[in-house]
Amino acid sequence: MRHLRRLLLMAGVVMSAGAAKADAVADFYKGKTVFLQIGSVPGGVYDIVGRMVARHIATHIPGGPKVVPQNVPGGGSLLLANQFGAITPRDGTVLGVFNNGMPTTPLLDPSAARFDARKFNFIGSTSREAHILVVWSSAPVKTFEELFEKEVILGATSPGAAPFDFPILTNALAGTKFKIVPGYPGGPETQLAMRRGEIHGNGGLALGSYKTDYQDAVSHNEIRILGAFGMRRHPELKDVPLFPTGKSPEERQLFELMYARQDYGRPFVMPEGVPQERLAAMRAAFEKTMKDPEFLAEAQRANADIDPVSWREMTELTARLYATSPETISRMRSIINATK
Repeated sequence: MRHLRRLLLMAGVVMSAGAAKADAVADFYKGKTVFLQIGSVPGGVYDIVGRMVARHIATHIPGGPKVVPQNVPGGGSLLLANQFGAITPRDGTVLGVFNNGMPTTPLLDPSAARFDARKFNFIGSTSREAHILVVWSSAPVKTFEELFEKEVILGATSPGAAPFDFPILTNALAGTKFKIVPGYPGGPETQLAMRRGEIHGNGGLALGSYKTDYQDAVSHNEIRILGAFGMRRHPELKDVPLFPTGKSPEERQLFELMYARQDYGRPFVMPEGVPQERLAAMRAAFEKTMKDPEFLAEAQRANADIDPVSWREMTELTARLYATSPETISRMRSIINATK
């Protein structure tokens, strides 16, 4: 009986401690403004999804803070990621959504990255991602096979983003003849450049972006999908040719490293140093948002795919990628840097 009383007492202490932490989180966030920073220009799929999360997550955060979206474009989310590594407040009032190439940028382009992705606190992702190569109707190629025979001019933001990195790797290892023109602020500007005839296509367009941003072009037969990137075929792209993924185990490693960003999808993160109880509350709020009927209904109306990836999976993926052999990393860097 004495032993039972002791256990009940201990359980009461634990429950009281948990309740006190929950109350402290709610007290902190009550009346606060949380900024959800979006590492892209307005109008693209990251912006659409980021703003949807901002509209719904507040009801699931203890204390019910106001959540305000902010666009911080630049370098395919590089500007925002570097800020998260250096100056972003670490009190739990800022989270962000990055381009999915950011977690591997310190590996592939260390001179540009001023952050360590292993120190970021992943919150979760709204979905995994698939990437395709699209060309405008006026492009000099009409088939997948012609991509290996003729020069095709593709637009991109910067190194670290799929539309830059993916075609660079297929040029080096698969024999494509892409010419990449970087410097476009984001997806809407790249699409406009295609419409103007400045470039022929986009060589790493997210399938989600294609479904949300290109429906007018699709309905008018102005754009076509010629190929898909990835280690495995996406269920919605069964009839689209998949680019080769290496002729040797060593080359396959390079493609696996490059395409790992597809499993990050649209990563939401908080900076290093956020108090653990506030971080846990934000992760729980994100998970609840992904199941929120009103959020899911809005995502369906926006034609935005929701297939959540947990923060645990993203953290484990990051650890695996950063354990890649120095030789593989060195070869990948030489391929990317050869174009600069």
